[in-house]
Amino acid sequence: MLIHPMPDPIALSIGPLSVHWYGLMYLAAFVQFIALGRLRIRQAHIAAVGWKKEDLDDMLFYGVLGVVIGGRLGEVLFYQPAYYLSNPLEIFAVWKGGMSFHGGFIGVMIAMAVWAYKAKRNFWDVMDFIAPMVPLGYAAGRVGNFINAELPGRLADASLPWAMIWPNVDTMPRHPSPIYQALVDGVLLFIVLWIFGRTPRPRMAVSGMFALGYGGARFFTEYFRTPDYEVAFAGITISAGQMLSVPMIVLGLLLLFLAYRKTGGNRLA
Repeated sequence: MLIHPMPDPIALSIGPLSVHWYGLMYLAAFVQFIALGRLRIRQAHIAAVGWKKEDLDDMLFYGVLGVVIGGRLGEVLFYQPAYYLSNPLEIFAVWKGGMSFHGGFIGVMIAMAVWAYKAKRNFWDVMDFIAPMVPLGYAAGRVGNFINAELPGRLADASLPWAMIWPNVDTMPRHPSPIYQALVDGVLLFIVLWIFGRTPRPRMAVSGMFALGYGGARFFTEYFRTPDYEVAFAGITISAGQMLSVPMIVLGLLLLFLAYRKTGGNRLA
C-alpha cells in the first residue's frame, strides 16, 4: 500500500525567509504561462492579429492579481465561510494553500476585462488567447495541493495499485485525487485546448471549449475527491466542486453555440 510521503511544505529556508512548495508551484504556473504564450504568439493566426510578447508580461501582472485575489476569496466564500469568519487573519495566509479554481476563474475574467479595456482589445479575443495556457498552471497548483497533503481522495479499493494512505486523515486507502485532477483537469485539458486553438476559430470558441472542458473534467474527477460539502440537487447529491462546475459547463455550451451560430463568423484565436 502506498503511503502519502507527507513532505515538508517548506521547500527551503533562507534565514527567516521560508519558501513553500505551494508558492513554487504557483511560480511554475506563471512561468509556463509566459513560455506557452510565446509559443502561441508564433502561431500564424495569432501573430496575424497583432499579439506581442509585451502583451504577455502585462496580462501576467493582471492575471496574477486575479488568480490570487479571486482564488482566495473563492475559497473563503464558496468552501469555508464559517472557518474564515472565525479566523479572518487566515484569509491572508495563502502560503498554507486553500485556493478555489472557480474563484480564480472569476478573478481572472475580471482582471482580463480590465486589461482588455486598457489595451483596447475585445474581451473574448483576450480570453480565447489565454485559454490554452491556463490548464498546465492549474495542474501545477494541484501538485502543490498534493505536496501539502490537501484534498484527500475518497476511499478506494485496497487492490488499486495507486491507492494511498493519507496519514493526516486516517489509515484507509484513498484515491490520490489531486494527481487525478492535475492529469485530467490539467494536462489532458491542455492537450485538447492546445490542439483546438492551433487553427483559427470563431470568437468565443476557444473560451467555450475551455469552460466546457474544465467543467466536465472537474465534475468527473470530483467523484474521486473527498467533498468539501455536498448539496442535494433534483434528487441527486453532488459535491460543492460539481455544483460550481455546472455553470461552467452551461457557459461553455452557450459560448460554443454563439461562436458557431453564424457560418464564417469572426476568426480569431
